[in-house]
Amino acid sequence: MGLENYTVKNRGLKAPSTVRSPKLFSPNFQHIKFEYILKIFLTYSYKLQLVLTEQYHRWYSPNLNHDIEMLVFGDRGYPIILFPTSQGRYFQNKDEGLIDSVLWFIDEGLVKIYCPDSLDWLTWYNKGIHPADRARNYAWYDKMLYDELVPWAMHETGVGKVAMAGCSFGGYHAANFALKHPEKTGHLFSMSGAFDMRQFTNGYYDDNVFFNNPVDFLPGSNQHELWQLNIILGTAEHDICLNDNIWLSNILKQKHINHWLDIRPNATHDWPVWKEMFPHYLSTI
Repeated sequence: MGLENYTVKNRGLKAPSTVRSPKLFSPNFQHIKFEYILKIFLTYSYKLQLVLTEQYHRWYSPNLNHDIEMLVFGDRGYPIILFPTSQGRYFQNKDEGLIDSVLWFIDEGLVKIYCPDSLDWLTWYNKGIHPADRARNYAWYDKMLYDELVPWAMHETGVGKVAMAGCSFGGYHAANFALKHPEKTGHLFSMSGAFDMRQFTNGYYDDNVFFNNPVDFLPGSNQHELWQLNIILGTAEHDICLNDNIWLSNILKQKHINHWLDIRPNATHDWPVWKEMFPHYLSTI
């Protein structure tokens, strides 16, 4: 599959920007409290552990005929496939602090988080190609996940299923795979996801649109694993995707599929609420 052709990088060690190291040769050093020095040491050590369990991978995908880049956090635990937001890159969830919000789960070996590129700019967001090609490209992306990334994550962790997670458009990627392939998925954590891809097809419709559009294919799906999924649809009172989450929740209700529609009050479609949701949702694994 080409997965063995990956590289691993150490992306560098950085002390936490919020902590200033004491001047060790200052004449006033003896006045620094031991507790303060210990706090610096523990904070730095905790950040150091995260860096040492971060891996960079790049491989050629035969399904996509394109290279894929990815960051992986942790060395063991339940595999989480975590997608970026609209047209975001593989490093976005780290840069925006979402990975920091679940450091405890990583450090305790409870989860191993895989952050791949979404390739949105080649699929639904590619306005330079016909909608049929956008949908076809996404079908190949889904096949890459199914044939390449998910088996890799399951093999590395020794776990028979994965969790799918993402914020905003990443929530779409997570829901589309989990609801279409529940035999490979144990948990779905969508945070402010959007679930109707017809907004990107300019009226065009075919099987590739249908089978990658959760609000279309889910009503007729009877895969028994759907009723075994742990499904959480996170959204917010002032979320631009609130109606999409209510829509998908109603479909799940009609099918008597257990799930949690989590509507956070006084919150909007943004990183602060997602950083509250994600560790909460991981605690349900």
